[in-house]
Formats: sequence, structure tokens, C-alpha cells
Amino acid sequence: MKILHGGTLLATLLLAACSEPIEPTPIESAETAAPLLLGQPATAKPIDFSVPPHPYMSAQGVNAMHGDGYSSDVHPGGGPLGVDVQRRSRVGTVMPGGQCATVTFDSEGRIVALCAALTGFNIHLLEPRSLNLLAEYNLPIRPSTYDAFLHADKSKIMQDSSGAYFYLDEQDRVVMAASDQTIRRISHQQDEQGRWSFTLEDSWDLSDDVPHDCTSLTNWSPEGECDPITAVMPDHEGYIWWVTRRGRIGTLDPDSGEVRGMQLAGEEIQNGFSVAADGVYVVSDHAMYRFYSAANGEPKVGWRETYDRGTRRKVGTINQGSGTTPTLLGEEYVTITDNADGRMNLVVYHRQQDYQGERKICSVPLFDNEHSVTDNSMIGFNRTIILENNAGYSSAFEQSDWSTAGGGISRVDIRADDSGCDLVWTSQEHSPSVVPKVAAGNGLAYFYSFIPQQNGENAWYLTALDVETGKTQLKILTGSSSNFDNNWAPLTLGPDGTAYIGTFKGLVAIWDKS
Repeated sequence: MKILHGGTLLATLLLAACSEPIEPTPIESAETAAPLLLGQPATAKPIDFSVPPHPYMSAQGVNAMHGDGYSSDVHPGGGPLGVDVQRRSRVGTVMPGGQCATVTFDSEGRIVALCAALTGFNIHLLEPRSLNLLAEYNLPIRPSTYDAFLHADKSKIMQDSSGAYFYLDEQDRVVMAASDQTIRRISHQQDEQGRWSFTLEDSWDLSDDVPHDCTSLTNWSPEGECDPITAVMPDHEGYIWWVTRRGRIGTLDPDSGEVRGMQLAGEEIQNGFSVAADGVYVVSDHAMYRFYSAANGEPKVGWRETYDRGTRRKVGTINQGSGTTPTLLGEEYVTITDNADGRMNLVVYHRQQDYQGERKICSVPLFDNEHSVTDNSMIGFNRTIILENNAGYSSAFEQSDWSTAGGGISRVDIRADDSGCDLVWTSQEHSPSVVPKVAAGNGLAYFYSFIPQQNGENAWYLTALDVETGKTQLKILTGSSSNFDNNWAPLTLGPDGTAYIGTFKGLVAIWDKS
């Protein structure tokens, strides 16, 4: 491994500093008669829940796509209740695309977002609510983008999850894997004139450890292996863990630059992963794993549990396997979904390394036969798990039959005596592809649904369900047309209670004025 920048070799690469904040260009909506608000303003019913702090991540609830190291998808604050609703949107890029795939917040509440275009990913620093652009950092183009151009097939972009995940460390720095096999640590700062910029502080080159004969501007006919890094997360010892699509798992010591790794033979990893004080939790397309680091940083398998991966890749998944980032609950449980034929199952395991007996607590079949899959992380808090059905949805590039897209949101609880799990409620809302969130501050679960319109377009709504009953409390219109399709992007709740939805063309903010 080659260290490009690190330690005292602080890079001073300042990219796209904005002398004045750039106001957003609103996302264009089709004409629609859809109402702005459906339902009634909700009443807050807070939930008692928190995730233990992580020594190498910023505040829990705002530091990663799934909120925290547990991938709980629970934010500690509130969200829109439907009182004097305010909306604002911004186009993510002047180039085709613009979707914001990950949204986080620094310690002062500024938005740090990863937004995509056909020309590559960019990190944006934005003012909350106004969505004014403060600074921008350009990242290299992914191999899947070149493949899409080469084969004139945009769907290839959606078959690659690499580069979409990052986290904010304890100093509010972005830590992520770029498509050039580097792991980068990027800070943002304001100068004496008030201008914001990004600085590349450290970059570690993993090209000696990860095969990288990938399609690129100078390599249109690769013959070797291309294995992009899917995601990175830190453990509680300070190692930066990384995983690749083709089952490679490793650690990076950010102090020494030493890299150690292993490979799960014949397995893929296309999801993010979760971390806690007791280990690192990864799901492949064959099995659920607990990993830990040896004294020298080498990744070790603690336990492995296979699951029913079915016989095929379903519409609504990226490969033939679990579509969920593992979700940790408390100090005892980890949950995923499988890919069983017919109906997928929500599966819960005891995660303690020394657990004696059957590790699997339950396997609960969900949604309709032959129309049951999820490719997003589940919401998890205390003993409660909430998830949506993504069956039938492909992407904003490809979707044409909306009658088959999604259908169903369910809550499952782990029994107090660990004897199994129970289906508590199922909503018939259609939330085809969003990464949903719960606001602990008000007890609402937020999803993103659509209502077909007479003009053939869909009206898209931020949709809030009561966590206790599953009843839809309210829906707030974001816009109409495919520009507002979230296309697998997350819904994120800011520290001030603003909801942010990544859409095909950019980012939408919704909040209560009162």
C-alpha cells in the first residue's frame, strides 16, 4: 500500500471554494393537482432510544447514511409534523443526474452530502434548509459509469454500490473510498474571508491490495479483475475497515498506513456494514458475519451464519442475496433479511461471540408471495424492527410499470424472552426504494411514497407513520415527475428536525415553520 498523503504530509488541496454561498436551482416539477398535505398535523410521541457513542465517529444519528455505527436509521431529534410546512429543493449538478446519495451533518449542523452525476460523485457542503452551496469536492468517475457509456446502458450504474457510503469521523472529516482504490480523509474549513473549502488531509492507496483492472478513460477493454471498494467504517480500536464487491475485507491502520485483508471466496458484498464495541458486522450474498481485529489489525471471523439466498436475483435487489446493511439492536442482536424465494424473511440473530445455543432467534416471512424483497437497511431500536418492501422497483432509469413497485411496510418485534419475533403491523403504503428513518423525538417513521396522477406522472410524498400503530399520519408533497423519484437515495433527518430526501435530480428539504 502506498500512502499518498498522511501524518505530517498534510495535503493542501483546496477544491471549489465558494466566495459567496451559491443559491440552489430548484428541481423542476411537472404540473400537478396533487394536494400539498394529506392527513392532519401529527402529535409528537417521543421514543426512549440512543446508540452508544463511537470514539472515531461524529455524533450518533448524523454521521453516516444509516445514522450511526449501528445502522439503526434512527435520528435522535424530530421531523416534520405537518405544521405550516416549508419546502426547498436544489438540483445536485448542472450535468445529467444530481442525486444526493448520502447526507450527514457536521457538529454545527451544516450538511455534508455525497451527490452524483453521470460524470462522477461530488461532496457538497451545504447550508441547512437554504441548501446554499458552500464548497464542493470532486471525486473520480466510477468504473460502472464508464461501463454505462461503453454499453449505452444506464442500468449498469445502479448495479454498483461502490463509493456511495462514507462516514464523518470524530473531527467531522469525511472518510470514504474513492473509485481509484484510495481511502480518503477530507476536512472542511472556513478562511478569514468567510470562504469554505475542502482539504484532502490523507489518502491511502490500496491498489496493491485490491484488483483494479477497471474500465476507465485510459482502459476501455480491461481483461483482469476489477473489485471496487464498497464501503468503509471504523472499529472501536481506530482501524478503518473496508469491504469490496467481490468479498474482500480488510483493515487500514491510519497511523502507520498498514493494510491487512482477507477474501470470502465466492461471495459478494454489496451493502454497507455496521460497527459496535463488540465487533464488525458484515453480510455477504451468502452469510451473516461477525468480524474482529487481531492484535496486529488482521481481520478475523468471529462467527458465520448462512441464510436462505434463494435461487435468483429479484427485481428490487442488486444481487442474489440479502439487500440489507446489518442493523444492530442494543448489545445482543443483529438483524438482516434473506433472499428466500416466494417471501423473504426478516432474520434476527444473537450477536454475542460466546452465545451458547441456536444463534438465530427468528425468521419471519413478510409481504406477498413472489413480491417480497428489500434492498435497504431496516430501522432498528430497542426490540423493534421496521422495514419496507422494494419488490418490483428497479431504478429511475428503468421503471415503467409502477403498479408493481413496492407495496407494504411492516413492524416486527423481538419477544422479551427471545423465543421468537412477532409481526406487529403492516401498512399498505408503497415506499419503493427509500432508506427510511425514525425520529426518536416524535415517534414517527418517515418513508417516501408516490401517488399516480392522471397525466401519467407520480406525485411524490414524504410519508409519516405512527411507530406504535403503523397508521399513516400525514403526507407532504415534494413534487411530481421522475425528478422527484428518490432512486434508492436515503431520507435523512437533520438536527433541527428538517427532513432531507435525496431525489433523482438533487435534494429536497421539508420542515415545519412553526
